[in-house]
Amino acid sequence: MYVIKVKGIAKIPDYVQLRDDKFTLLAYFRVDRPDKSLEKLGLGDKLPYIMDMVKDLPFGQIAKLDI
Repeated sequence: MYVIKVKGIAKIPDYVQLRDDKFTLLAYFRVDRPDKSLEKLGLGDKLPYIMDMVKDLPFGQIAKLDI
């Protein structure tokens, strides 16, 4: 699974994309509101790990998540 942090512009907030190994979009959520999207994917228990990774990730870069 991969994570990408997307920088928002003006009134558009920052977003996070979660993609599978084939790069299919699994989730797209605001950085400040990840709860519902991660719960739908069954990754609610991994929320702290994912958000720590997102916090340190520069905008526009792709990182592999080991989940």
